[in-house]
Amino acid sequence: MSDKSRIKSQDLEKVEKPWGYELIWARTEKYLGKFINIAPEKRMSLQYHKNKEETIYVMSGRLKIWESPDNDDKYILLGAGAVYHVKPGQVHRFGATKIGAMICEVSTGEFDDVVRLHDDYDRK
Repeated sequence: MSDKSRIKSQDLEKVEKPWGYELIWARTEKYLGKFINIAPEKRMSLQYHKNKEETIYVMSGRLKIWESPDNDDKYILLGAGAVYHVKPGQVHRFGATKIGAMICEVSTGEFDDVVRLHDDYDRK
């Protein structure tokens, strides 16, 4: 007999962001899973995490990844099917090209562990 309490059929939690939106599809004390839609030519904050670890899977579009606070013109470009891992302390910023990007992120449970170094939308 299966445990039906483990099966959820509900609307995903949508979190609007200035660069697009997030759809949270899994949340426990130990991990978070979300789909992230980055609008065309938008980007997230340049940031790092003290303890949080993330793995990103590019679902569609083209994902730009900056790894340096010093050079805005230098970035990695990943297409659908690529996987990228972010370790604690690693500076990173995700953005999209003219066609936008949809990514899937799975991270450890330190949900509010974000240190912003720069933000196009003046968030702290």
